[in-house]
Amino acid sequence: MDEFGIIRRYFTRASGAAGVVVGIGDDGALVEPTPGLQQVQVIDTLVEGVHFPSHMPAADVGYRAVAVNLSDIASMGARPRWMTLALTLRDKDESWVEAFASGLFDAAGEYDVALIGGDTTRGDAVVVSVHISGEVAAHDVLLRSGARAGDTIYVTGTLGDAGAGLSLFEAGTPDEYLVGRFLRPSARVHEGLLLAGHARAAIDLSDGFVGDLRKMLDASGVGAEIDVGKLPLSDALCARFPDEEAIAFALSGGDDYELCFTALPDDVADVEGITAVGVITDGPDLVCRRYVSVVAVDESGYRHFQ
Repeated sequence: MDEFGIIRRYFTRASGAAGVVVGIGDDGALVEPTPGLQQVQVIDTLVEGVHFPSHMPAADVGYRAVAVNLSDIASMGARPRWMTLALTLRDKDESWVEAFASGLFDAAGEYDVALIGGDTTRGDAVVVSVHISGEVAAHDVLLRSGARAGDTIYVTGTLGDAGAGLSLFEAGTPDEYLVGRFLRPSARVHEGLLLAGHARAAIDLSDGFVGDLRKMLDASGVGAEIDVGKLPLSDALCARFPDEEAIAFALSGGDDYELCFTALPDDVADVEGITAVGVITDGPDLVCRRYVSVVAVDESGYRHFQ
């Protein structure tokens, strides 16, 4: 089967999605954006051996490729609409492709985003690039640059689970919850929509809490003080790892794909599942305190190039 057969068999599905005029099968897709809304465009590339281990289940690779992009959409307060896929394969292992497509469409269906086009080719490693378009009202969009001194800093969910899960997965140690948090991250699209127009600044946590918070602080020209004791940690993380190691995963582990945002407390009082972890200062320093002591942290986050 050639690449066109792979596309027809595994990636062409009748979606009937709103706004799709022409989907897969032509030289390009045609979509009709919602009048009055701005479009958000995001793209992430996952490279085998860099962003996911070679032995990671194909269905989880497919799911994750969609979820990490949806996290960027969520951080801007947007609603996901359409996506395209560029897939590079080492060979035409149809069982792998079938499982990959199943995971990809699981995520797409969960978050109501339609696959409308893409490209399939051959290379030396599996490479997955997903591009997603979302929509948001101009007055609701969330950016990294809106934080102000006095804002409260919040995060969704719990921190450190995915980084810990990756370490367990690579070691071959089973843990359904923690490993699952790495394999299939939860994109906080619902929370992003609730925060749109209410939070002042936001960023998704892909490269570690401290590293990504530093990006938001730099964009806003402010600083922050974090109470490490308030970082939300899951029971699974605390049961598996000693206290200091669990905190290290929460601060710098990466791959959580939670949202970090700033807001006035009254503006987000109705949003569930969020935790206040600090406050924005005049800056520019990022200070992490535990009890009365300052905790030394690496603010760089994950980097592809050092």
